[in-house]
Amino acid sequence: MKTLTRNNNLRNIAIIAHVDHGKTTLVDHMFRQSGLFRQNQEVAERLMDNMDLEKERGITISAKNCSVNWNGVKINILDTPGHADFGGEVERALMMVDGVVLLVDSSEGPLPQTRFVLRKALEAKHKCIVIVNKIDRKDARPKEVLDEIYGLFLDLDANEEQIDFPVLYAVGREGIAMKTPDEKGKDLSVLFETIINEIPGPEYDSAEPFQMLVADLGYSDYLGRLAIGKIANGSIKQNDELVCINEAAQVLPLKISKLQVYDGVNLGDTASAEAGDIAILAGIEDVHIGDTICNRDNPKPLKRIAVDEPTISMMFSINTSPLSGKEGKHVQSNKIRERLFKEALRNVALKVEDTPEGDSFVVKGRGEFQMAIIIETMRREGYELSVARPQVIYRMNNGKRLEPIEHLFVDCDESFVGVVSEKLSRRKGRMINLVNHGSGRVRMEFSIPSRSLIGYRNEFLTDTRGTGIMNSYLQGYEEFRGEFSSRLTGSLVSDRQGEALSYALYNLEPRGILFVVPNDPVYEGMIVGEHNRDNDLDVNPCKGKKLTNMRASGKDDSIMLTPVIPMTLEKAIEFIKDDELVEVTPKSIRLRKAILASQKRHTLRNKAFSDKLESINA
Repeated sequence: MKTLTRNNNLRNIAIIAHVDHGKTTLVDHMFRQSGLFRQNQEVAERLMDNMDLEKERGITISAKNCSVNWNGVKINILDTPGHADFGGEVERALMMVDGVVLLVDSSEGPLPQTRFVLRKALEAKHKCIVIVNKIDRKDARPKEVLDEIYGLFLDLDANEEQIDFPVLYAVGREGIAMKTPDEKGKDLSVLFETIINEIPGPEYDSAEPFQMLVADLGYSDYLGRLAIGKIANGSIKQNDELVCINEAAQVLPLKISKLQVYDGVNLGDTASAEAGDIAILAGIEDVHIGDTICNRDNPKPLKRIAVDEPTISMMFSINTSPLSGKEGKHVQSNKIRERLFKEALRNVALKVEDTPEGDSFVVKGRGEFQMAIIIETMRREGYELSVARPQVIYRMNNGKRLEPIEHLFVDCDESFVGVVSEKLSRRKGRMINLVNHGSGRVRMEFSIPSRSLIGYRNEFLTDTRGTGIMNSYLQGYEEFRGEFSSRLTGSLVSDRQGEALSYALYNLEPRGILFVVPNDPVYEGMIVGEHNRDNDLDVNPCKGKKLTNMRASGKDDSIMLTPVIPMTLEKAIEFIKDDELVEVTPKSIRLRKAILASQKRHTLRNKAFSDKLESINA
């Protein structure tokens, strides 16, 4: 019979919320007020966002662990991503905690990722504390938002204990929390006390030997691979003899070189760690997320981490353009493969598969933004590669093709409702709700295929003059809703190799929007612009003005070109069609045709057209 005990000296919590609702800022102030830093110590803002991409974009990409101490109780905190594409990080983090702090913006209310992370927390039977954040906003509506949160809990089938959650109100950037919106708070002491009183300590079976589920992996240049996880039962000392039980149920012996726990934002050495704490075991090589590390004398596996299946896939391949190898450090297929599989080790929501060609790989994940972050990270590490357009992953059921369906939330000005709903209906979207708060902005909800949103975000921002907000979460799978045209324009494709010249680009401007500037290197098959019409057009961007000995009475007009908007990785991925690729190097982002030779492209196009005519006549 189980003899369950609670470790009341510990609390393990995750901070969950939609993107940009203030999680990382709140954690910063929890550090400062718990006495982690000296009063005169200079501390960077958003301390937990330590990746360069996180600092640049102002978002959290991977879940981070840290700890604070309050009145003798150690509180392990996990700061989680707020973007739906990084849902695997949230699912992994929830395996290590016993409760969650749900942050909701006092103006925006619960948004798609709020629903996603809360559903995962409720399924794990975690206790919730709700914080209505940013109540100092001019458009704050805390009472209405709290009603919406209660509605969300009911909608997600929360039990009576879960729906009876404590509510706090906060101004995260000032480090203030209070029990009512009318109070004048001084600090976050109310939040710390609520965490200690409401979130239970970790539960463990005192009769069981040491067991730890690996929920994250790290790497140290000095210590090697780090296995991170919550100790489910028992305790561990540095010299204990341990084994690892992998996915195939094999029992592998292992020895740790160092045992550590979280001390603030850093790791602190310790001689032993007790049940319920989050421990870091160093020097273990052959270990993966989901493995169980336990005592050698009594090996018992724990239930492995289960995450949602990926919904999109992308083809990663070597760069085969004439400019390959000139800007990148890692260009070989084995280097790209090694890096992708290393990423899949740490990211449980990612799957990497080899292809028969050997020089390309299929990467499956949650969304195009997640893929863009991986590509951008590799690019900064010196990799050079080509990527294809994202494709949704279909399922078959009783002979019917099923596709992933998103629940889309759109927030825009009233004047843009018509154009947004029209564009989404063309992409097989169905409006299921429309709310007008009378403030000039309207919130719409759509049920729409995931493939419809690939390449739509930039078009949406253009249609709403940059003021629209669009968020979505995966709703499930439905029967295929039919085909639609994703892009109504063609591409301007270079027909030769050389350097782009001002004279040629000036004469090409009436044909469409250009992506290159004078002196940019171009090659046959490279996309140099977006064509005004729906067909591709081969052009010569290297054509110079013919020089003669004839003199004119006036001087030649100086050529003034329209400024080119720099091509970003997300924009490039959204723009390309199925027969196009994005060429990614540390210094450049170029668009190209998958088949570079124009003659070969025309031959294939004519063959496809004749095959189509034959099928119609037949």
